Amino acid sequence: MTTENCIFCKIISGEIPATLVAESTHAIAFNDIAPKQPVHVLVVPREHHSNVAELAFENPEALIDLVQLGSRVASELSTGSFRFTFNTGEAAGQTVFHAHGHITSRTPKN
Repeated sequence: MTTENCIFCKIISGEIPATLVAESTHAIAFNDIAPKQPVHVLVVPREHHSNVAELAFENPEALIDLVQLGSRVASELSTGSFRFTFNTGEAAGQTVFHAHGHITSRTPKN
């Protein structure tokens, strides 16, 4: 997949709308369009990297920023119990080949 065909690159550029939750220097966070839990936010680096492993090797500063943003979002939206997961590769369930983490929680803050 090229960055021109990447749905997350299009969201980052504003070509496709998304409900933005938070952003940082290297990442954005937005609500998943098909949530699996009451809290389901995607945290995506602004730069295109195919998966989190590639991001870790090519831009560790952006990975740290992404994890910090995701942790902040999770603490703001959940009661403190959450998952922050990355799928890497098709066999692991990755369907969009732009690195991204899923923040999910069954216990949202009220």
